[in-house]
Amino acid sequence: MARVITVAQQKGGAGKTTLAANLAAVLAEDRRVAVLDIDPQRSLARWHALRAARGKAAAIHLSDISGWRLAAEIERLRAQYDVLLVDSPPQIDTDAKLAIRAADLVLIPVQPSPPDLWAAEGTMKLAASERRTTRILLNRAPAAGRLRAAVEAEIAAGAHPALLATLGNRTGFASAFAQGLGVTETAPRSLAAQELRAVLAEVEGLFGG
Repeated sequence: MARVITVAQQKGGAGKTTLAANLAAVLAEDRRVAVLDIDPQRSLARWHALRAARGKAAAIHLSDISGWRLAAEIERLRAQYDVLLVDSPPQIDTDAKLAIRAADLVLIPVQPSPPDLWAAEGTMKLAASERRTTRILLNRAPAAGRLRAAVEAEIAAGAHPALLATLGNRTGFASAFAQGLGVTETAPRSLAAQELRAVLAEVEGLFGG
C-alpha cells in the first residue's frame, strides 16, 4: 500500500508542483511512484509528458483523474504503488478535501513571506479537521535575512510544525522541471539536490523509515 503525500497550498506560486515533481523523481530511484495531478493548470502532467518523451528517466506513473472518480482513483493507486504524490488545486474545493483526507502526510510549501504563511492557514485548518499529519516546508528561502527569520519565528509560534529541512531559492529546481526531470537527476551533487534529499529523509522519518 502506497504512502500518500498530498502537496497543498492555497496561494499560487509557492512551488507546489515543482516540489511534487522533484520528490517524485528522487523517490523513483528505488520505488514504484505515481503522481496524481488534480490541479486545473495540469503543470505536473506537462512535466510528466516531457519526462516520458526522454525515454531514459526512471518511470513514474501519471494520473489526472479528478471529480467524482477521484476517491476511487486514489485507492487504486494506493494499492498499486509504493508512493503516491498528489498535486492538489490551489483552492479548497471537493478535490482538495479528498486529497487531504486520503493523505498520510500533507506537505505545505511556504515561501518566506507573511502572505504565503497566511494563505496556508485554510489548508492547515482543513488538514487538522481531517486529523492528517501536516508539515510546513519553507521553500525558495534565502540563506538568511530578517524576513526569513520573521517567518520562521511565526511558524514556530503556531500550532502546525514545520520540517527542519528547507529548500533554497535555487534555479536548479526550475531548470530540472523544465526538462521533465528532478534536480537529483540533472545535478545530483548540487546544493539543491542535497536540500531535496534532506527533505526526503525527514519525510521518511515521519513514516518510520
